[in-house]
Amino acid sequence: MPNIGFDKLFSEEEANELIPRMEILMRQLQMQATSLRARIDELSVTDPSILHCTMSEIVGRYPELRSFATNMADAAAQIESFGCILKDIDLGLIDFPYDADDEVVFLCWQFGEPRVVAWHSVNSGFSERQPLPGAPNRWLN
Repeated sequence: MPNIGFDKLFSEEEANELIPRMEILMRQLQMQATSLRARIDELSVTDPSILHCTMSEIVGRYPELRSFATNMADAAAQIESFGCILKDIDLGLIDFPYDADDEVVFLCWQFGEPRVVAWHSVNSGFSERQPLPGAPNRWLN
C-alpha cells in the first residue's frame, strides 16, 4: 500500500525503537513550554496585553523568549524528522503512521508509556484510540 501523505510508515517495532528518543525530545519540549509559560505569566503582571498576543508577537516584543521558542521548534522538528507526527506537547502525544491491513492508521504513543500500546484512525484522535493486541489496558485511561 502506498504511504499516501506520509514520508514513512512504521512497523510497531520501529515505533517502539524510537520511544527512548521520543521521551527525551518530549521531555525537552515540555520543560521549554513550562518555562516559556511561566515567563509569559511573569511578564503579564506588568504587561497584561501579552496574554492576547500570538507567540510570534510575544517573542517580537520580548526577544529574551526567543530561545524557548527556538528550542521548542528544534525539538519538534527532530521528532518530525523521523517521520513521526507531534500531536500535543502538554499531553505528550506522538503518532506514528502505520499500515494496518492496507489502511493507514496512527500508532499512538503518550509520554510515560513504556511503548506504543494503542492506535487510532487518521481521522480520529487520542480519545478514540484502541489497544494494540497484547497491550495492557492500564495504559489506555
